[in-house]
Amino acid sequence: VQLQASGGGWVQAGDSLRLSCAASGRTLSGYVMGWFRQAPGKERELVAQISWSGGRTFYADSVKGRFTISRDKFKNTVDLQMNSLKFEDTAVYYCAARFGTAAEYPYWGQGTLVTVSS
Repeated sequence: VQLQASGGGWVQAGDSLRLSCAASGRTLSGYVMGWFRQAPGKERELVAQISWSGGRTFYADSVKGRFTISRDKFKNTVDLQMNSLKFEDTAVYYCAARFGTAAEYPYWGQGTLVTVSS
């Protein structure tokens, strides 16, 4: 599975941004998709996750109510809608995929930078 993340950029606090992750190489059938981020000097963290069906989602406490993860099975894409962005959301965002109940995410996109100015 090859993943390509896009949509990052520079925004002001309070603005919105939508990230997109396109998969190629195979369908994402059965794959759980996640968005991670890594800020300078910090460890990578899971921001949001969505099941194959889309019926189950997970959000980090820091983004609940502001971020929404969604997927389009036909387009083989996963998006992350980010609203009310804060300075502390500044990070490189990565999309990742894991199959079924696998514990680890073996497939990663290249990352897209989101910079939020206060």
